[in-house]
Amino acid sequence: MSETPHFSNAAFRYGMGLFETMLVRDGAIRFAQSHWDRLFAGMTALGFDIPVLFTKDYLEEQVLRTVNRNGLQSLCRVRLQIFGAGGGLYDREHNRPLFLVECYSLSPEILQFNENGLEVGIAHGLAKANDAISNFKTTSALVYAMAAQVAKQQKWNDALILNTAGNIIESTIANIFWVKGSVLSTPLLSEGCVAGVMRRHLLETIPGISEEILTPTVLAEADEVFLANSIRGIRWVGRFGDRKYSNAFSRQLFTSLP
Repeated sequence: MSETPHFSNAAFRYGMGLFETMLVRDGAIRFAQSHWDRLFAGMTALGFDIPVLFTKDYLEEQVLRTVNRNGLQSLCRVRLQIFGAGGGLYDREHNRPLFLVECYSLSPEILQFNENGLEVGIAHGLAKANDAISNFKTTSALVYAMAAQVAKQQKWNDALILNTAGNIIESTIANIFWVKGSVLSTPLLSEGCVAGVMRRHLLETIPGISEEILTPTVLAEADEVFLANSIRGIRWVGRFGDRKYSNAFSRQLFTSLP
């Protein structure tokens, strides 16, 4: 399970893999159970043959061991990737999971609220399909990489992803939420967005969040917009096209995060 990765594997050849990006702070993974729940649900959905000893406790031990060996237990970002062992022609070996742990230092500023609102736009010409694996973080992530290039070209802070119906579902690295009046909303999972860990936390802790379809028109008419993921927490969006947004709700919500 921990043998050295090789370029001839199912992730490299076919995108057969999953990953989790986690925040480690003071030697602990934030929202650890949510990460493991999504990862193992994804492995099941992709048809991996999960060995008996390939458990969340085993993987968590490997993650924290890597973090500690690199002296990054105070604050870091971890990427845990699960991928199929086989390469070449597709066979049963592709269903045997291997894993790779990477960790990167983070500045404490990552834990602060962004005082300057993000500028975002839609990555037109790209669309994400809604299928049985669209809610997981798979290594088949070309649409996100291409959308990130659009954001860079347009000098945006992030790009918004459309599904094949033309609805906004998320950004390149985060789930999206919007406030209209007194209602906080986020796109439905059935629209094809990733089932984000921070998204799950907010839905479990804030009563009355509405899961809706998000069109460009709805977004332009919102009072407030923010992006949410497990690393940066909550970041408010200041501008979408000609529309400017406030940040009172997202600022207050940011202070309540664990």
